[in-house]
Amino acid sequence: MLKDDAAHGPQPSAVVLLSGGLDSFVAAGLARERGMRLYALTIDYNQRHRVELESAQKIAESLGVERHVVLPLDLTAFGGSALTADIDVPKDGVGASGDGEIPITYVPARNTIFLSLTLGFAEVVGAQSIFIGVNALDYSGYPDCRAEFITAFQAMADLATRAGVEGHGVRIETPLQFMSKADIAQEADRLGLDAGLSWSCYDPTPDGKHCGLCDSCRLRSRGYIEAGLPDPTIYA
Repeated sequence: MLKDDAAHGPQPSAVVLLSGGLDSFVAAGLARERGMRLYALTIDYNQRHRVELESAQKIAESLGVERHVVLPLDLTAFGGSALTADIDVPKDGVGASGDGEIPITYVPARNTIFLSLTLGFAEVVGAQSIFIGVNALDYSGYPDCRAEFITAFQAMADLATRAGVEGHGVRIETPLQFMSKADIAQEADRLGLDAGLSWSCYDPTPDGKHCGLCDSCRLRSRGYIEAGLPDPTIYA
C-alpha cells in the first residue's frame, strides 16, 4: 500500500461496493491503480448465489483492502426477484437479448439500497470516492445500472450527507459505465487480476460451478470470447 506523503497530502481513499463479481473486482482494481487506499463493502442480502460472498472475501484479500465489511441485509423478506425468492432463474437468455424488458433477476431498488449503505460507510472512514462496477452496455437491462441513475444518486448524496453539505462530498465513480464485457475482461487482464476469483452466475450448480446458461454467465462467457482471452470460469 502507498503511504501518506506530507509533500502531497494524505493518500486518497475509496470504498468499493464489492459483490464478488468480475465488474466490481475490476472497479476495485482500477481504484487501486489510481493509488487509492481501499475499503470494501459487501452486502449479504441472502441471495441464492452465496458463493459470491466467498469470492468477495477472496478478492478483498487479493487487493489488500484495509477493511472489508460484510453487512447482512435479508432482502428475502421482500422477495420480488429470482435472486431473493423461490422463483426460477431464467436460462433462455431473454434478459441478455437486448429486448428492453427488465428480467426477473432484477432485485428491486438494489443499487439504490446498496449505494446508500456504501455512502454511509464512506462518510465514516472519510473516503473521497465510492467505486461501483455498474455497466450500461453489456448488462441484463437493470434500470439502476444506467448513467442517469448514478447522476441522480450523486445529486442526492451531495444533499444528504455532512460531507456534501460541507463541500467535499463523496464522488460516485463508475469506471466501467460504458465498457463492454469484453472491455472489462481485457481490463482485468491488463491489471493482472486473477479473474478466476470472481463469481458471476445467478444459479450455481450443487458442485459449485457456473451454470453457463443464466444471463450473467452468458454475458461473461461472450465477453471473454469477444476479448480473445482464455475464460478462467468453470461452467457446468
